[in-house]
Amino acid sequence: MPGTAADEVLEDLRREGEELDALVAPLAEETGGRWTAATAAPGWTVAHQIAHLAWTDERALLAARDPEAFRREAEAAFADPAAVDTYVDDGARRGAELPPGALLALWRAGRRTLAGTLRELSARPGRHRIPWYGPPMSPAGMATARLMETWAHGEDIAGALGVRREPTGRLRHVARLGVRTRDFAHLVNGLEPPAEPFRVELVPPPAAGGAPGELWTYGPEDAPQRVGGPALDFCLLVTRRVHRDDTALRATGAAAERWLSVAQAFAGPPGAGRAPGARSRGDGGAR
Repeated sequence: MPGTAADEVLEDLRREGEELDALVAPLAEETGGRWTAATAAPGWTVAHQIAHLAWTDERALLAARDPEAFRREAEAAFADPAAVDTYVDDGARRGAELPPGALLALWRAGRRTLAGTLRELSARPGRHRIPWYGPPMSPAGMATARLMETWAHGEDIAGALGVRREPTGRLRHVARLGVRTRDFAHLVNGLEPPAEPFRVELVPPPAAGGAPGELWTYGPEDAPQRVGGPALDFCLLVTRRVHRDDTALRATGAAAERWLSVAQAFAGPPGAGRAPGARSRGDGGAR
């Protein structure tokens, strides 16, 4: 029996988490301090990055299991718009204060529990929507969002450690989410979303498999507004890990060009983004 869309993305989420786990787990045993090495996100160490992933997994689990409790917590946290960044930072800070082994255990248990809950929800009859800080999502959509964050924060960690990670076919989930959040990215920046459809054509990384020359494509072929280029660059852009000028992405049409200036696949405020020239992989700035 073929697996569902949720099964596919949950398996890729598991692999993304395990790859990052393999990168950071040895740091917990070191005495040289790389666990507390600074990443490009201001004020965040490697520990903060992992703590943030653990914290957002906990919030996603609450949203999936008790939507009303999640809504109450989110409303209370965002009652003061100035407190939004503090809300996120406090979650990362509390986790980063834990001993490395305890934080790793928390993150591992949380991502396993969340995956099981999302798998269970996706198997139930009916259409399930999970509330979030942006638009509500299906179980598969939530798994995609968690994969996107795991990969993006993994890039920040890899940059801090001087490690180059080879992009994989799992980036197709990040790319698809980046396309689907086009209108959200405009709205969160106070802009009117474009009315016309876009065509996006991305060159997958070599490790993604597929036939030579095959593209990841989205939108109608005859759309006048078009975006094209490396899938890796697009994924780095929509997770705000690279400045638009430091990508090889091409835009045809004013609306397509404007989208690339505000593209954002994650919920929450856009933040300052990336300064031009910070092209190196993993040299992040957004959270």
